[in-house]
Amino acid sequence: MRSLFFGVARILGTDGGGWPRKDAKNLCLGALLALLAACGGEPQDLRLEGRTMGTRWHLTVPGGAAAGEALQAAIDAELEAVNASMSTWLEDSEISRFNRLPAGATMTVSPSFAAVLEAALAIGRTSGGAYDVTVAPLVDLWGFGPEGPRDGIPDSAAVAETRYRVGQSKLDWNPDSRRLGKRAPVSLDFSSIAKGYAVDRVAGLLEARGLANYLVEIGGEMRVAGRSPRSDAWRVAVERPQAGARAVARGIALSDGAIATSGDYRNFFTVGEVRYSHMIDPRTGAPVTHDVVSVTVIHKSCMVADGWATALAVLGREAALEVADEAGLAVYLLAREGDGFKEYSSPAFAPYLAGSSEE
Repeated sequence: MRSLFFGVARILGTDGGGWPRKDAKNLCLGALLALLAACGGEPQDLRLEGRTMGTRWHLTVPGGAAAGEALQAAIDAELEAVNASMSTWLEDSEISRFNRLPAGATMTVSPSFAAVLEAALAIGRTSGGAYDVTVAPLVDLWGFGPEGPRDGIPDSAAVAETRYRVGQSKLDWNPDSRRLGKRAPVSLDFSSIAKGYAVDRVAGLLEARGLANYLVEIGGEMRVAGRSPRSDAWRVAVERPQAGARAVARGIALSDGAIATSGDYRNFFTVGEVRYSHMIDPRTGAPVTHDVVSVTVIHKSCMVADGWATALAVLGREAALEVADEAGLAVYLLAREGDGFKEYSSPAFAPYLAGSSEE
């Protein structure tokens, strides 16, 4: 069986393998998601890949070889549309145009932009502010943004000034008219949710074309449906953090749903004996200090799983499990304990643990 690593995901037994992002979720390589597929597969299986959002996308459709070239072009077009709307790296994207608006100004956004914004704001409210799509200035301040590491740590005055430019409550949003404005000089960054949304867009395209069995993955966020090339459930594995190696913590069989992971164990810096994670808590303006290493979320929507993985990783173990229980979220997390790690999960995750393996 061949293995191939890319970004935060590994696909085993398939051919082929972010959008550079400013937020905590992107900067972390996170807990590894792996597809444990069959060796090879029948010749008629379709496997496509390409580049998007600073990473790669991959698609496997058992028995779908006839779709071929036309499907590749259609997927690229879908992903290009997401980029044109939500990439902060494109000066003329919708999100970039909004970010350039002065405080007090408004603009009408597209239905797709509105859908992602609505999901992000809902996660922000339900998480008590642990998730916030305006957090990018704080991520930059702590040296985890595109400009790279800073000298030392920011002082309290710099944090306070930057926090003035953060907070989804400073957005002025009317979902009926899709008019979006800002009450303060805030900016949006959908990096922690746009990959998941793009996965859902591709999945919708596949289903509209009558394809019931597939795996689509973008930079580690993935969604599956139906059966794998082995004619059974798709098998996904969550990584166990291990210095200098990739190890599987838990195997999961998944037939229909999406999975996303966020974590903090590969992107951090230390000053003296203090460890500073790239996971920034918007409520405090500082890196998180709890023991959570990674959070994996399974949901019918990859967009929702993507956003919640970040939110729960910021919240910490006890709060994350409490919120997951109240919201009915299927969540699996790893936390540091002594020299190792301990696993925890929400009640909704129990069906995925049944019959799972650490092999």
